[in-house]
Amino acid sequence: MMKKICMTLLVVLGFPGLAAAHTFQGETGFLSGVFHPVLGFDHLLAMLSVGIVSAQMGGRAIWTVPLTFVTVMGLGGFLGMQGIPLPGVEYGIALSVLILGLAVARGKKIHTAAAHIGVAFFAVFHGHAHGAEMPAMASPLIFSIGFLLGTAAIHLAGVGVGLSASIIRNGAQTLRYVGAGIAGIGVYIIHILVKF
Repeated sequence: MMKKICMTLLVVLGFPGLAAAHTFQGETGFLSGVFHPVLGFDHLLAMLSVGIVSAQMGGRAIWTVPLTFVTVMGLGGFLGMQGIPLPGVEYGIALSVLILGLAVARGKKIHTAAAHIGVAFFAVFHGHAHGAEMPAMASPLIFSIGFLLGTAAIHLAGVGVGLSASIIRNGAQTLRYVGAGIAGIGVYIIHILVKF
């Protein structure tokens, strides 16, 4: 299992352009919105981490933490669609990959209020990026529904990963390694941003 994880991380580090791939070519509506968070590797890792962290927390956090992210991301998307500037969007997204990866690697429950505040903070950046990169011909409502549903699906996948790790032998430890790998990718993305 660790060998597969390490190989995946090496492939990602070898192709940093994946972190900037946010669009689904040829589609300007619902599918473009759905695939925006899926094809943006930085978005994908952060959103998977939100789901995993919520599963690690357990209880109501399994659905309240992802719901907080999706709700605030919708507000950030509105800001991006309106052209309202938000300084440091790419840094905020990269930092979310780092911090959420560290939260997964920690492997312990996070205080509920801290989790909600943290994911809300990062969701603004993710949402703004989605809204600002909306294709010109897209319907804002249809595109928004797409990226919100795409995000929710990624969160559900993360919850599934987190819950599965709790029943698989050495699953919790493996999940900590995965979190460390995600955090490492966050550091790498920040490094790329700082270089340019």
